[in-house]
Formats: sequence, structure tokens, C-alpha cells
Amino acid sequence: MDKFVCDTSVIFNGQILTLIEDGELGEKPEIFISNIVVAEVEYRTNVHKEIGYFGLRVLKELRNLHDKGEISLHIVGKRPSREEIKMAPGGELDALIREYAKENNAILITADRIQGDVGEFEGLEVLFAWEKKSKEELLPISLKILEYFDDETMSVHLKQNIPPYAKKGSPGNWRLLKINNEPISNKLIEDIAMEIAEVTREDQHSFIEIEKEGAVVAQMREFRIVITRPPFSKDIEITAVRPLVSLELSDYSIDSRLQNRLEKAEGILVAGSPGAGKSTFSAALANYYLRQEKVVKTLESVRDLQVEPEITQYTKLEGNLENSADILLLVRPDFTIFDEVRTTKDFQIYSDFRLSGVGMVGVVHSASAIDAIQRFIGRIELGMLSSIIDTIIFIEGGDISTVFVLKMTVKVPYGFRDKDLARPVVEVRNFGNDRLEFEIYNFGNDVVVNPISSKYPSRGRGIPSSRMKKDNRIDLDIAVKKQKIFIRANPEYASQNIIIYSDNQQIFTGSLSRNADISLSLSNKEAKRILKEFNNHREIYALTK
Repeated sequence: MDKFVCDTSVIFNGQILTLIEDGELGEKPEIFISNIVVAEVEYRTNVHKEIGYFGLRVLKELRNLHDKGEISLHIVGKRPSREEIKMAPGGELDALIREYAKENNAILITADRIQGDVGEFEGLEVLFAWEKKSKEELLPISLKILEYFDDETMSVHLKQNIPPYAKKGSPGNWRLLKINNEPISNKLIEDIAMEIAEVTREDQHSFIEIEKEGAVVAQMREFRIVITRPPFSKDIEITAVRPLVSLELSDYSIDSRLQNRLEKAEGILVAGSPGAGKSTFSAALANYYLRQEKVVKTLESVRDLQVEPEITQYTKLEGNLENSADILLLVRPDFTIFDEVRTTKDFQIYSDFRLSGVGMVGVVHSASAIDAIQRFIGRIELGMLSSIIDTIIFIEGGDISTVFVLKMTVKVPYGFRDKDLARPVVEVRNFGNDRLEFEIYNFGNDVVVNPISSKYPSRGRGIPSSRMKKDNRIDLDIAVKKQKIFIRANPEYASQNIIIYSDNQQIFTGSLSRNADISLSLSNKEAKRILKEFNNHREIYALTK
């Protein structure tokens, strides 16, 4: 018998074309495609699902084979009604496809185990179209997207009607370069997208991570690929990223003290700007913990960390990381690598894991080490901060730049004189020299992040400035609340007349109170000017008059 009815599964995985090409369906087989399958492919394409575009390509190829006389193609049945579509999860449409196989005395071709088993129960002859390719083979070297990569390429950026670009170099030291001057045609970018979809679905080490209307994120072996289409993006665009290096922890600037710290620390944040090398370091840390005989898992929105196969990589369960966290807590890992902590829910999940006793390594985008901590402020209680985070590792240029450690204490904050003002303070110290860099504490209704080290200029949240070396220079704390701006100096300058400067420009003259502070209403012209300079991160200081 050379009559075959295809269900949707063999169109979406493309195996029908492989069977025809390999001659497994005989010479000039009769292929029956129901309008149910056509409707499903059309629907997926209309909502801009990549699988829909791939299925449409398979249908067009079947028509092409028919026109060449290699197969005899028949489109059968009626399009499903809305009621039948609503019944699809219950198997009604699959049942109609089986009916067409019975009516045409044809073999049912499927890659759906349930569809095939039910068909066999109903007396149909069923051909299971499993993938025939070796699962261990490398990605095809002829894959078009790979032609844009060389040994120095970090990422490739393709956009319809625009020449291809690539980031080349290393984390923290890269350049965006034009690969060639030839604009990417609509046909070429569609071919590349379809090829990626096909390989991703055929290779067991590749998978579709996210698929929404107008956007798909695929992990194709070590390549993370994002394909966007209208209406999400104006034009079709493909971005492919790959890690250039896979490093060991020993490849970083880590001495024995820091290595011992990492063995004891259980609330770690790995911070840095995009492309700095955070994920590469986190993967190295995960592999290190594995060799320390720890149970290590990862929790990733997109599973692209390059970790050892013994480390299971989890993603969103039913589209939700909270569901994943519920399962992961039952697994009870010693360490979880959370890549990346971004939304308020992510911060809550990280905190819940830490309070449950799970060692956590969270990857956070930030411009500095202290900014990584500030992303937690307001999302968790300040008193819990040091219990949840104990170590901040800031990655810059592919290596460790700064390491902070956090500790809770009760003290009078820096710059305060009255002992009655003692309060819980989170100390942020530089791990390398144990220098106190920041203090974090509650001040009224605000949380103050106050830098103590002289290398941090005044830029907000009560941060004093101390870069000028003049003997009579007065460092100022500036805070804004309740429509007032508060200017506070060291208590030794109480009741003195001062001149306030911004980057060497005089902006205000006034007198400090006996508490060494000045408060101005924001309706005041001078207050507005100070606020403007403050918001523009100017260096604000004072001199005695």
C-alpha cells in the first residue's frame, strides 16, 4: 500500500520529507493532507509562531514534489469549525484525521505516540515517523548562521535589508563590526530562520526556550538565538550569541582567601554589565561546586549556561519560574545558579531559597557592585539583607573586579554624633582589604546607602563627597524627602557659615544649624539649584565662609 495520511506532528517536525527522500514510502506515494492540518499550520503562522513558518515550508515542499511528479498530493476533508477547534485538546481533530486514513485505506503517519497508539487500537496501520538522525552528531557545518561566525565572534546580528554585523573580541573588550556590505534579503533571513527552527527541533541537545507571537528564543547547542518578527519587531531580525570561552575558577583572579570564602558563602550575587562575563564566571563556579561534591542545579529563563552534564538546568515550568522553584525546593540542591535575577518575583524566589537553606548564586545586571545590592533594597526587609546576601562579586572585562561582603551590626552610623542614634546597620566591606566601603541603614522613612570610602563621590541617597584635598573642605550628605532637601555636614562644623559649591561653582551660602545641617523647601530657588546639581551627579561640597 502506497497511500499515506499525515497528521500535524509529521508536518511540524518535517519527517514526512525525510521519509519521501529516503524512499521509505515507495515510488510516487499518494500523500493525503487534511484541511485540519492546513488550518493548524495556517493558524500557527498567522500568530507568528516559528513552528508555523516551518510547517508552511514543509507544505510548500510537498506541493513542489507533487509538481515534479515525485508524489501524488491530495488535500482532503473540510476545514474544522470553531467548535471542533475548541474540542481539539480532547482529540476530536486527531480522530477526524484517523477517519480520513480509514476512508482512503491509507497508512497513518504520525510522530505523536497517543495518536499512533489509538490508531493501532482502531485497526489502522501506523507508521511512526521518529527522527532518524544521530543524536550525537555535531551541528551541520553548512548551517547558514554559522557562516557568519569566526573564532573571535561573540554574537551575530542579522536584520532584513541591513548588512550583517558581529561583536568580535572578548567580554569587556569587543567591537561591533560590519561582516560584509551585502544587505540581508528577505528570502535569506527567512531561510536562516527556518533552518534554525528545523535543526533546533531535530537535535536533542537543542530546544525552543520561548515562543510567543512575533518572537522565539532557541538554544541550539551552545548558541542562543533570538528570532523576532512583526508585530513584535518592525522587521525580521536574528541575533545569535555564543560563549567564546569556557573557563575554570582557577582562570580568574582568585586567591586562597577568596576561594575559602566561596566555599562558605551561600548567598552570592554575580554582578556586571551586559557582556562583562557574568554567565561565564557563574558556569565556572557551578562546575567548581560540582567538583566539591555538591548537588548543583541551575534556574534559567533561557538555559544557556555552559555547565557539566551532571548539572541539571531548569527553566520556567508552565511558563512560570515560581512553579520551577516549587519543584526545585523538593530536589534540595546544595547550590542553585539563578541566571538571571531581574524582576521582583525573581528577587523573592532568590530570597525564599536562601531562607530555606539553599546556597544561591544569583546573576544580576548592574553598573557597579553596590548597585547590585541596591536592586534588593525595597524588595526585602533591610534586616534580612545580610542573611540573604553575604557576598557580591563584580565582573568587569571578563575577570573579578570587586568583591564585597555584607555583615549586620548595631552602631551609630558614620557621620552621626549622638549615641542615641545607634541603629541596625548593614556594613559592606571590601573583601580584599576589609575596608568599610558602605553603610546601609534606615533614616526616617528612607533607606540610606552611605559610602565611607573616599573613592565614591556624592551621587545620592545620602552619599558624602570627599575627593577635594583642601583643608577647609566640608563633605556634605544630601537627601531629599517630603518636598525638602536636607544638607548635613560633620558635627564639628555645627553653627558655622558655609559656601556650597558644585564642581567648583558657588551655588549657595548659608549657616549650619547646631545639628550641623540645613533644610530648604524645594519651592526655594537655591534648593532647586542644589537639587538639579545633585541629580546631575555633580560633586557638591562646602567651604567655611
